[in-house]
Amino acid sequence: MQDLGDTFPVYEPGVLVENTAEEYLLQYNDVVDINIQTTSEELNAIFGIAASKNPQLAMAGQQNITAGGDIFFITGYTIDENGMVELPLVGEVNLNNLTTKQAKELIQEKMLEYVNKEDLFVRVRLGGVRFTTLGEFNRNGNHIILQNRINIFQAIAHAGDMTPVAKRDEMVLVRQYPSGTRSFRINLNDKRLVESEFFFLRPNDMLYAEPMKVRELGTGVNFVQTFQLAVTTISAVLLVLNAIN
Repeated sequence: MQDLGDTFPVYEPGVLVENTAEEYLLQYNDVVDINIQTTSEELNAIFGIAASKNPQLAMAGQQNITAGGDIFFITGYTIDENGMVELPLVGEVNLNNLTTKQAKELIQEKMLEYVNKEDLFVRVRLGGVRFTTLGEFNRNGNHIILQNRINIFQAIAHAGDMTPVAKRDEMVLVRQYPSGTRSFRINLNDKRLVESEFFFLRPNDMLYAEPMKVRELGTGVNFVQTFQLAVTTISAVLLVLNAIN
């Protein structure tokens, strides 16, 4: 595990802290929304422009969002294990390790074989931020937020917050990189977190909240619960002793 350590300067409350989020590079399992439009109705039909306006498809997408999914999984393109997406007419395009801007430029270049630049519009964006929460969260599982960027506190809020026994100073973040996976321990109480590379989530991040010792010992999550548990235990012991005597 790697933690934040003491590599970030301490700042005073009220001082503006600049975010230094690195530009995200596309990788395996990302879902990208690729929108290609031209002045040609024939080409637009090939790229699904007409189909995307189909009321039945729009209704299906809305139902998918309501059920906890997202529209981009239906209309977008999933990057395969080789970093490829397959586009109509163009064929396979390698988007691995590219920013969305670089992916847009690559697709534009390939489209210029079929249409003039002034008659072409291409947009590439991530199909939302997907992440997973495990452990001491009130709502565990896979989550999708249809935004380009979210911070770690927004992600925790989306998961219903952490339980009272969660270790907020040692949350585990598992992050996927093109070359593999790395895990880090994050201290949510450290104000220097906002300056780190972990403040903003990346697609496919996994958050694991470990329990405090009280969970492992089976005691209550606060003084009242612990006191009630102790009284109940003592009462049970006294009843057993009385029965024996």
